[in-house]
Amino acid sequence: MENDLLADEAADRVVSLCRTAIGDSLRSITYFTRDDFEQLYLRDDLEQDADLMGFIGNEWQDFKTTQSAYEGTELGDYEFTIRAFENGYLVRVTTDTEGVFATADSMTIATYEDVAAALSAILEER
Repeated sequence: MENDLLADEAADRVVSLCRTAIGDSLRSITYFTRDDFEQLYLRDDLEQDADLMGFIGNEWQDFKTTQSAYEGTELGDYEFTIRAFENGYLVRVTTDTEGVFATADSMTIATYEDVAAALSAILEER
């Protein structure tokens, strides 16, 4: 897979990590920056018609709002976001400059935590 935003090796690591941890429930993986995005994986039975740029704008806005709202609270530092929908779930990991979200049919809380921790490590290595 050729990627413009993310080096092939990093993209392959992200996809491999998510596919291994989430298995057949994995729906999609998207890497994003403030200005652009790249879908790294889309399961074969899904249509490529989602408004990803709209999702990205919302994820950046939500990240900044969340950071500000909870900064300095007893909850500690922000780690990741889980969103639940009628047909699946989204886990998002974001730094100040980039992020990844993966969608899945279902995952356990332990899987969310494992995937989020591993994605964070990959983003922090960059």
